Amino acid sequence: MAHQPKRFNIKGLDGISDNQISQHMDILYAGYVNKLNEVEERLKAVDRSKANQVFSDFRALKADETFALNGIVLHELYFENLSAKGEKKPSGKLADLTARDFGSFEKWQEDFKACGMAARGWVILGHCLYDGKLHNYCLDTHNFNVPACVTPVLIMDVYEHAYVIDYGVKRPPYIDAFMKNINWAVCQKRLSNIESGKNIMQIAAS
Repeated sequence: MAHQPKRFNIKGLDGISDNQISQHMDILYAGYVNKLNEVEERLKAVDRSKANQVFSDFRALKADETFALNGIVLHELYFENLSAKGEKKPSGKLADLTARDFGSFEKWQEDFKACGMAARGWVILGHCLYDGKLHNYCLDTHNFNVPACVTPVLIMDVYEHAYVIDYGVKRPPYIDAFMKNINWAVCQKRLSNIESGKNIMQIAAS
């Protein structure tokens, strides 16, 4: 069964226009869904006997499979952790862990925003199974610098397509706007699901 784009009701964000969100969701994100379907269809017929690490159709498709899949998942998590009713700070266990692992919410925020300026694609606040702590990670593409044993709690898209309509190529004001629209309740539910071994996808719909 072919994958279908999910719908997210995101309107009225502070500093991120409805047009920006609409084009990001309806064109770019939907394109990744379509391409994953195409890759999966081509994998059914590709000649695996010619697989080669320098170049082969099989190698190219397997690389593109991770790019398209992560492009879908990261965008869905990103859209879901945006809300016009975003809270200024997390609460509960998530607030406790950011204070424990970063020193304070303010220090976490400083580090997260710095990652936003340093990364070329994504910033992930993730829960690391290796040490049981929260970390901020920089991803340069959907499938590059992706840490193993890490489950996302908060996602920020920093590709230019996430803000070019509203801010041109100026990233800092977009990051500031993003910080004002975080749905911390969704992030807290993700953390709770991580700790209980449940799925973190489509929290808002559950």
